[in-house]
Amino acid sequence: MSQSTTVPPVSNPGQTKDPGLTAIRSRKRKESGGHGEDSGAPAPLWVKIAITLLCLLWVLPVFGLAVTSLRERTDAAASGWWTVFTGPSQLSRLTVQNYVEVFDKAPMAQAFVNSLAISIPATIIPILIAAFAAYAFTFMEFPFRNLLLVLIVALLVVPNQVAFAPLLNIYGQLGLNGQFIAVWGAHIGFGMALAIYLIRNYMATLPKEVIESAKIDGASHFQTFWKLIIPMSTPALASFAIFQFLWVWNDLLVALIFIGPGDNQPLTIALVSLLGQQGQGDQLLTAGAFFTMILPILVFLSLQRYFVRGLTAGSVKG
Repeated sequence: MSQSTTVPPVSNPGQTKDPGLTAIRSRKRKESGGHGEDSGAPAPLWVKIAITLLCLLWVLPVFGLAVTSLRERTDAAASGWWTVFTGPSQLSRLTVQNYVEVFDKAPMAQAFVNSLAISIPATIIPILIAAFAAYAFTFMEFPFRNLLLVLIVALLVVPNQVAFAPLLNIYGQLGLNGQFIAVWGAHIGFGMALAIYLIRNYMATLPKEVIESAKIDGASHFQTFWKLIIPMSTPALASFAIFQFLWVWNDLLVALIFIGPGDNQPLTIALVSLLGQQGQGDQLLTAGAFFTMILPILVFLSLQRYFVRGLTAGSVKG
């Protein structure tokens, strides 16, 4: 009798015997857009050049403002800030006298504390309220949910200025004009629609399986919100925090209307007081403006890694 021989299959080194590993690799290729190992390729040269030019366009005005804040008024009016680097004699004329006069002529330290007292609550409070609302719009079912969301998003096109007169009348009747609570309410109301829109779009991208697992384990909506959704929504919360803090910190119109000059004035109003009625004191504005820019720059740099992630969430499906 002839003995049959079984030939073992030839193994392909490009294949794996584990179907689980195959599925994982296929999923990674799909998430990377099908480019595989090429997804981490360096950017083209023209992209690097464009990014460098954009960075210079942003940095140069800030650097020029810093140099101008160290120059005397006559020097700043006679030539541009770049002429400082033309010779040692120009560098020797730099002085910190403008900063000394800024703190002498305006209560900048108190105004700095007032700006913090305005900006921090006006940033944290709308984030908390909007996060609750975004969770409800994303993971809870209730009547007219989509209609309410559309109405909230529609508020983004309403100019803030149309609410100034009614708010002034209401605050005047309650005796709140000139107080921090008045400007808090204005900034919270003006920023709420954008906050709900951004955070809701991000929460919509979170996996629904996590919520379903929490329900199976007996977690309430409040527990799911604080222990699962809030930690997972950090990029969106940080993105809106950057927007809201910079908006409130640099705001002049709302602060001027609802607080005005006085003991509670923020930095923006204190800066305006440095400029005289006939334009004298303009050299102090550069020093004061650079002083007010330090904290916003630190806030942006500390949270910038969340910025793009929070803004682009929900823009791509699949």
